[in-house]
Amino acid sequence: MNDFDALLDEAAAVSLDGWDFSWFAGRATEQRPSWGYADLVAERLTTAGRALDVQTGGGEVFAYAIDKARAPGLLVATEAWMPQVARTRVPTVVATAGLPFSDGAFDLVVSRHPVNTDWAGTARVVRETGIFLSQQIGAGSNRELSEAMMGPLPPPDRQHPEQIRAAAEAAGFEVVQLKAERLRAEFYDIGAVAHFLRKVVWTVPGFTIEKYRDRLRAVHEEITVKGMFVSHATRVLIEARKWA
Repeated sequence: MNDFDALLDEAAAVSLDGWDFSWFAGRATEQRPSWGYADLVAERLTTAGRALDVQTGGGEVFAYAIDKARAPGLLVATEAWMPQVARTRVPTVVATAGLPFSDGAFDLVVSRHPVNTDWAGTARVVRETGIFLSQQIGAGSNRELSEAMMGPLPPPDRQHPEQIRAAAEAAGFEVVQLKAERLRAEFYDIGAVAHFLRKVVWTVPGFTIEKYRDRLRAVHEEITVKGMFVSHATRVLIEARKWA
């Protein structure tokens, strides 16, 4: 078995539970947005009596913010994937892909990397003058990695900052801040690439190691020559206030 096969076997054996990226230490890095999303959530929690985290995943980010803010009041999260629900660190988790809450139930709604944002539903559950704070996956995120697997792709047609602004305003929010950054990601071995694609499923929909083995070998050869494979993530921060 050569290094390529061994690295792919290792990647295939890694658990996909949770949203913990510690396995990538020394094998891949990703630049973080300058705004510090988790700390922003913690800051907003200090003045929110009732807060909701939508699509919390394993709850790691929300739990960090709760601990840092020593947040009182009602703290709720939603998550649709049952393995995540079972292991989340957030005290109260509702197993749902929707927003089954009463109108104006929350002072603050947050969401990190939502698969989709239900703008109308979010506006409904936020009280008047309440805040929605979200770090979203921007247009064309990790396009280099997607195209390495799937070949040339058409330009992305959504998730540009101004499209996010328009969706928020159409739902009745006033945008307080909107920022976008392009962030460098480096992968130092093909195992890290394969595990990332298994975990971050929207990068290459339907990805499996066997299906994309030939493409993975080409990336492995590039890493062997250059020492890394470079891609770029895009992130958009939006903070919006609801008005009547």
